[in-house]
Amino acid sequence: MFFKPTLLVRDAELVRQILTTDFGSFHDRGLYVDEKNDPLTASLFNLEGQSWHTLRTKLTPSFSSAKLKAMFETVDAVGDKMIKYLGKELEDGQSHAMEIKRVTTNYAIDIIGSVIFGLDIDSFSNPNNEFRKLSELVVGNEETNFLRRLRNLTSFVSPPVAKFLSSMGVKDSISHRLRDIVSHTIEYREKHGVIRKDLLQLLIQLRNTGKISEDNERVWSTMKETKAEHFKKAMSIDMIAANSFLFYMAGSETTSATISFTLYEMAMYPDIFAKAQNEVDEILERYGLKPDGHLTYEAIQDMKYLDLCVKETTRKYPALPFLNRQCTKDYEVPDTKLIIPEGTAIIISLLGMHRDPQYFPNPLDYKPERFGEDSKDYDDVAYMPFGDGPRHCV
Repeated sequence: MFFKPTLLVRDAELVRQILTTDFGSFHDRGLYVDEKNDPLTASLFNLEGQSWHTLRTKLTPSFSSAKLKAMFETVDAVGDKMIKYLGKELEDGQSHAMEIKRVTTNYAIDIIGSVIFGLDIDSFSNPNNEFRKLSELVVGNEETNFLRRLRNLTSFVSPPVAKFLSSMGVKDSISHRLRDIVSHTIEYREKHGVIRKDLLQLLIQLRNTGKISEDNERVWSTMKETKAEHFKKAMSIDMIAANSFLFYMAGSETTSATISFTLYEMAMYPDIFAKAQNEVDEILERYGLKPDGHLTYEAIQDMKYLDLCVKETTRKYPALPFLNRQCTKDYEVPDTKLIIPEGTAIIISLLGMHRDPQYFPNPLDYKPERFGEDSKDYDDVAYMPFGDGPRHCV
């Protein structure tokens, strides 16, 4: 890529070696990152070496099942707004053609805005809100100039070019606008003692105390936290903004696309849709939940067939079609004489593996049952929709 030799890998066993067993030789992604001069590039996704490991260790507690469960009420509230919107669109009781991707995008953006940035956006009633416009910039509907687009592209394929463009003042306008949102929200919360069950609150605690409490009651309390300057330097506003932007990027479009593809496949396979619908109805009844009531975290955990559907969707349509790594020291491929030189870029084709009949029989068919415990029909070494190893998706 860009005149630099790149190794494309789609052998599942070798991929596992690269991502897990021999991670020490491939621990970086090889992306553009400049903590000093362009701090908003210093996200968990981009960081390298010890900087990445330190931040990963600090952030991992944010995504425990207990923390996610505490945020579920916020997610459910967004779901209620989506249901209300769909009810209005279909109030005449007739069938209508609807652009479902727009609906799922609004849903995902509202969740991300609420859980990560602490904002009540409501894109269903206010589709032209500022946060919604930012999402359009992220997916490319932006009146950006050529150099800014080139800078974003070269961040992946040619970091030296991205660094040069950034030094010339070509920066990512979206991340800087999100930095302002993060900065103002943190300032308001700390000034007024606002505590909210969301990811930003956990990052604020990390900034103020140097760690995220494992006590799931204490972490959401209104306690006065001891602030230390060296903790603030370790988790600056820029670092919080960089990682908030990462979670925004990683969560909005991927969530929207996964839901949309799942609904598409269910429309193509009515029997799968009926089976999933029957399970949802049965679970709601089992938990004593009314159709117009609120879901619970536990009820969703019991929707086993729906989970199989999501797994099959992420198999057929992985959020990232490829993963990238950089060889950090000379590496001899097992059982060969091939030496991968230090600095070589590695591209791992997730889409290629997930649609390879060697690993998944009839890969273009949508078969949730292939992931069932009693009907397993795939090679699990090749299934990695969120990557694998220490740098897998949090």
